Amino acid sequence: MKEVTELVAAWGGSESATAAALLHDTVEDCPPTNFAEIEQDFGSEVVSIVREMTDDKSVPKAERKKLQIVNAAKKSEAACLIKLADKSSNVAAIGSSPPTDWSAELKREYVAWARTVVAPLPYKPNIRTASL
Repeated sequence: MKEVTELVAAWGGSESATAAALLHDTVEDCPPTNFAEIEQDFGSEVVSIVREMTDDKSVPKAERKKLQIVNAAKKSEAACLIKLADKSSNVAAIGSSPPTDWSAELKREYVAWARTVVAPLPYKPNIRTASL
């Protein structure tokens, strides 16, 4: 999460985008945290971005992965930054410290899927000139 937040800030993300980057997996991964709590603590703009980034865990994993691709073109600028930072961070981690039970094929599949997710994003910062 720290790396995702740092990337969003380095790529020119607003204060709200940076806060949402830190919180983007919270509802999915840290129950019983919910959107109402995030809105109360961080405001409506941040919770709106977090909602955009949150997968519906009641949907099967394969469908959630497909929905990330389908919904990518509808993302706000802040959500695009977070999605790019999140996928960049995940791909870097797969290269440097992959899960021990992941085969080379599974790693390649994840990288290909991540590229498919970010390809339709409507906003892409000039990340080549940004630095941490």
